Amino acid sequence: MKIDFANLQYQYQLYKEEINAAMQAVLDKSNYIMGEEVKELESSLEAFTEAKEAVTCASGTEALLLAMMALDIKPGDEIITTPFTFIATAETIALLGATPVFVDIDEETYNIDPSKIEAKITQNTKAIMPVSLYGQPSDMDAINDIAKKHNLKVIIDGAQSFGATYKDRAEVHHCDIYTTSFFPAKPLGCFGDGGAVLTNDEALATKMRQLRVHGQDRRYHHKYIGLGGRMDTLQCAVVNVKLKHYKKDLKLRQAVAQKYTTVLQNKELITPTLKRDRTTAVAQYSVRVQNRDAVQAKLKEQGIPTAVHYPMPLHLQECFAYLNYKKGDFPIAESVSQEIMSLPMNPYVGDDEIEFICKSL
Repeated sequence: MKIDFANLQYQYQLYKEEINAAMQAVLDKSNYIMGEEVKELESSLEAFTEAKEAVTCASGTEALLLAMMALDIKPGDEIITTPFTFIATAETIALLGATPVFVDIDEETYNIDPSKIEAKITQNTKAIMPVSLYGQPSDMDAINDIAKKHNLKVIIDGAQSFGATYKDRAEVHHCDIYTTSFFPAKPLGCFGDGGAVLTNDEALATKMRQLRVHGQDRRYHHKYIGLGGRMDTLQCAVVNVKLKHYKKDLKLRQAVAQKYTTVLQNKELITPTLKRDRTTAVAQYSVRVQNRDAVQAKLKEQGIPTAVHYPMPLHLQECFAYLNYKKGDFPIAESVSQEIMSLPMNPYVGDDEIEFICKSL
């Protein structure tokens, strides 16, 4: 049995006629930058999440930059975040001259541990940036209580979590700015790079719209130092189509995850923990195993692809050596990074494939 990890080709075939027609409409108009499909997608994202404002941008990385720039993050500022995430989370903080301050993770959800945040707050702390790892929101009530107490902003890095909810509401309603990614392998993906920032603050949205076009408030009049951070019209056209089917695909992803858990629980590995007050977009289905390299090799022999998200915490990465962290500083993140392994995850993993994967594992 040959199994596809993300099965992007199958999804394309499912929606091929709609996607091709949407892309052709853009080609026919040749309005490749800031075409009408851009605003259409932003309106649809607002409707889906019930957010007041959605602003598309070039990628999840640009989304983080726009969020921090809108909040006036400056050199010397500190942002508290997790070391167990993709590099973009902390890389963007560093790009703005600010300092990423890491806090260890919760051993069950792999998200930032709120109980360890307050000890890291200093006079330079300006924001907390939780990451909704693998698609599951963090403990936002606890994080927001800390933020309110210390007058801090909250940015959610939701690159993997679009469509997830915390206490029955989209994550945008639990932060100042929510960011997400439409990278092809994300739960809601385009055919290249793309992303969005969502907020209920109209002033922040206006500023982010200006920042994404080089800080312009009108053509050739630059209010801010900005960036070229637009999401192109073709990619918006693709996501417009996929978003129409996303609630169905999201339920299918969640069903696949539940089937995995049902079969694998009580085996000699650790399955994901989903807190009862939230839902997950299941960007990855990640288990913890001993002897990971050997297990991956054996599964590969069976035609089962796996991936590791993420093999080295950020505090141990060479690019962050200047922060002077050392091995042992965040033991949970370090331990999980040595054991975590992602199984094939997409809405179309069949029951026979799940049975085969789990039996082989």
